[in-house]
Amino acid sequence: MNHLLCGLAANPALPPELVDRLLTRALEEAGTGPDTERDYADELLHDLTGRTGLRRDQVLALAAYARSTAVPLAYRGTLTAADVDPMSWPYAAVALIDEGRGHPEWPRLLAAHPDSGIRWKLASCPGLPSDVVDLLAADPDVEVVEEVARWTDSPVTARLARHPDPRVRIAVAFNPTTPLEAVLALAEDPELPLQWALSERTDLPQALYARLAADPNDGVRAAYARNPGIGQELIRVLAADPEIEVRRAVAEHPRVPLDLLTGLVVGDRAAWNPLPRIAAATPAELTELAGSRHAAVRMLVAQRRDLPAHLRDALAVDPAASVVRAVAAHPGLSEELLRAMVARHGVQVLAAVAANPDASGALLEHLTQHRPGVRRALKEVAKHPHATGPALLACLADRTSRPLAAAHPALPPEAITGLLADEDRRVAEEAAGNPSLPRAVMVELVP
Repeated sequence: MNHLLCGLAANPALPPELVDRLLTRALEEAGTGPDTERDYADELLHDLTGRTGLRRDQVLALAAYARSTAVPLAYRGTLTAADVDPMSWPYAAVALIDEGRGHPEWPRLLAAHPDSGIRWKLASCPGLPSDVVDLLAADPDVEVVEEVARWTDSPVTARLARHPDPRVRIAVAFNPTTPLEAVLALAEDPELPLQWALSERTDLPQALYARLAADPNDGVRAAYARNPGIGQELIRVLAADPEIEVRRAVAEHPRVPLDLLTGLVVGDRAAWNPLPRIAAATPAELTELAGSRHAAVRMLVAQRRDLPAHLRDALAVDPAASVVRAVAAHPGLSEELLRAMVARHGVQVLAAVAANPDASGALLEHLTQHRPGVRRALKEVAKHPHATGPALLACLADRTSRPLAAAHPALPPEAITGLLADEDRRVAEEAAGNPSLPRAVMVELVP
């Protein structure tokens, strides 16, 4: 029964009086129950922190329970600086500082806290006063200093670049705000493995990029291959790399020449994510690419979700199923085109059509009745905002779609109630969290 209470705790339609009862029960079991009950109580209290509309007394009761509840409440904005004593709830105070909502004097107070874990967490917060940064940069715990070196935007990084501990110097190299001069000096230190640390810097000299990108580790070469700072000469060198991981990373470079990009994707059956160079293509370039004789190139264009209507609709009737599948989730496609896709390409496009934000309830029902069925299509239907009761009932037959359908508010109430007894705990929890669960059933569930 306890797992159902965890689901109820996240239910947005749970009446306020039941929230009170859940909170009271969880706090009682957390303090006095056996180990199993305490574990459930911890989970229940954590779920309650995610609710909107909590009263101040409820917020304070949750925050007082443990760090695991106080910190999420602080990050969500439910717990405010007025509610927090920084010495009693230091981690909550640091969370508020991290969000820019702490009291101005807190950083100085917590920078001297005896718990190095709190100082370590404080060291990564943005916007700390310069004197606090200086204090943390001189901390006796090198892990605190390392954290400052990695995250601060203070000029202290130039000084920390000469720190005796190599961990601190490497952290300085990772910090994108470290002055270039300090980074170049670090790059000449043969004892520092900086290949990864510098892989996201976009302001290095091309000769240094070339040296770093010659690393024997193909993962390192791939990291530099997608770095916006490398020039055209190095892009073309890496495009000829023997490792496919590196060549695919070149395709992700925002300034890769289109002729080179075409050569990289043709013949590679990778499931490409939307590529930055395609996202930045001009209307003329998009038209040219959409007319390519290579389906792999047309598919890259089809992945964009801001295509002109004429180009979108042309790709929707492309003879290649891979292109149609890529464009199928594009908003604005008519139901006629979506149904035609399914008629022509069947299971190859079913899931993509189900993911279209404009798919109607009738179309989603049609997709669940398609034979053979496609599990991914049922998952897309089960989370679609337009899904109807009949479509969701069909999704319940699939093991992976069942939890998603159980959480959908359009699922008929009697079906939701029945799922509370499901043998799959996740399904039962999702049903308990469904806002369409009848109120009378909620009342019965809460002791």
